[in-house]
Amino acid sequence: MQISLKPQDVVILLKLVNYRYVKRPPYSEIAESLGMSQSEVNASVRRLQAAGLLHGKELNERPIPEAVTEFLIHGVKYMFPPVMGSLSRGVPTSYAAEPLSDLINAGDDPIPVWPDAKGNKKGIAFYPLYGTVPAAAERDPSLYETLALVDAIRSGRARERKLAERELLKRLENK
Repeated sequence: MQISLKPQDVVILLKLVNYRYVKRPPYSEIAESLGMSQSEVNASVRRLQAAGLLHGKELNERPIPEAVTEFLIHGVKYMFPPVMGSLSRGVPTSYAAEPLSDLINAGDDPIPVWPDAKGNKKGIAFYPLYGTVPAAAERDPSLYETLALVDAIRSGRARERKLAERELLKRLENK
């Protein structure tokens, strides 16, 4: 059986990493927090299990840390390369969002932003993995940071990627 992960699976995986050591809420609550349907979350969990990124029901569908780390650092940039657009108002991502914004000086170049009418920055559109990401990130600062780090891995230059990998590893190990 061939498994094809979808971009929203990365978003759901990062959300589930937040629950690695605590009781995971029901799919309905996760779905609501991400602006997705419960069936989307359920289908995503099944794909993530089939891909070897989540344990099965016997282990409460928890992420498999080594597999998640390997996938996010080495695989996601090839499976889901960044899609960029033109100048847009939006939410900073990649090196323009915390924690990388504290480590990297953006200079005068336009920053990458997830297009969003409520966004407070102007920059180059960096389309998120899933359409509801800006709103979900606004509700969950930890998710926002990890999504921005994954974006830096997907799109960044060598230095940005290395810094993003280091910061992502810290978050994955501390969850």
